[in-house]
Amino acid sequence: MNLFDHYQRAMLSLPVKERYSKEELLTSTFLMEKSGHLEMFYSPHNEAVNENGRIMIIGITPGWVQMELAFRTARRLLEEQKDTAEILIEAKKAAQFSGSMRTHLIEMLDELGLPSFFNFTDAAALFEEERQLLHTVSLIKYPVFANGKNYTGHQPPIQKSPFLMNYARKTLETDILPLERPLVIPLGKAVEDILRVFIGAGKVEESQCLLGFPHPSGANGHRHLAGG
Repeated sequence: MNLFDHYQRAMLSLPVKERYSKEELLTSTFLMEKSGHLEMFYSPHNEAVNENGRIMIIGITPGWVQMELAFRTARRLLEEQKDTAEILIEAKKAAQFSGSMRTHLIEMLDELGLPSFFNFTDAAALFEEERQLLHTVSLIKYPVFANGKNYTGHQPPIQKSPFLMNYARKTLETDILPLERPLVIPLGKAVEDILRVFIGAGKVEESQCLLGFPHPSGANGHRHLAGG
């Protein structure tokens, strides 16, 4: 049984609505694990793996915005009695780097010249007609909150938390290693630091990793690439 099947009944107990509150989703029902001030909750949008992806973009962990959107999409499709595979794919499509983060990410990839390297028009196409080229995942697949706020890769650093490193290693096994040597783009230093751990262990080749790529958060004033 996958995690979606495990949480499906609980999701069906939610009303179909335009937006969920934290009080509806950040509950003991969807709490997967807790370690100190860190809490991990289930969300359905990082379970679909595109093993044919040639470009892999790795975030830290889904935030509340992505979690809520994934739940909303999955709940609507459950109501429509869609099958699990379709629900997981559609939840991922809806939530992956949603909002301003996706806009910033597209701008950065265009600035880098990625589309011309892979022979497509612009980076926005990765989320539309060229989606088959892309696999996205969070290093920590499921949303983590620190004292109720989005975990940002610090306090504690991932490497200093056995709890978080355990999940990072699971993502290595389920999402990184199954792909055939994709271009790996870690978003920000927190993800890059763990990727370097995997490189040092001989799990990932440094030559396939775009190290030094900034995080596309709107709060990141240094996200423009050198020479851009």
